[in-house]
Amino acid sequence: MGAMNKRELAKAVAVQSDVELKTVISVLDGFTEVVTAVVAKGVEPVSIPGFAKFVKVDRPARMGRNPATGEAIRIKASKKARITPVKAFKDAVLAPSKAPKLVKGAYPTVDAAVAAAGKSAAPAAAKAPAKKVTAARKAPAKKATAARKAPAKKATTARRAPAKRTAKR
Repeated sequence: MGAMNKRELAKAVAVQSDVELKTVISVLDGFTEVVTAVVAKGVEPVSIPGFAKFVKVDRPARMGRNPATGEAIRIKASKKARITPVKAFKDAVLAPSKAPKLVKGAYPTVDAAVAAAGKSAAPAAAKAPAKKVTAARKAPAKKATAARKAPAKKATTARRAPAKRTAKR
């Protein structure tokens, strides 16, 4: 298994919280947009209790050393994003028994559970119509043009005569 991507996360959250997949995807998109915008402004950090804290950090200019020559160099001031996991998250990672329990089918995701998510809570007429989200389409990926190698030469059928051996006496 590799890293969980956005689609897999959305499926797992849909099953865990019993919400439709389209709704979860739009909420995740909104979440990332809001957190990114607020942290980019640098006015205040975004803290999610039990999970993580997102903050913009200003790093002042400083002196450093070129490792190759040992020469002192000036490093410019910069801005960095810092994401710090909070204690409850760290404790759950270190002791999996403290981690929240997932609903069956949430992870690894079961397609039948994803299809059923959000449909068992209330009849369709009682739900508010979901806002249609149109995702920007990516341009198709271009194929990398690799340098082509010349085709391998065919082996000749004629064999060379073996070299004569001279016996050392």
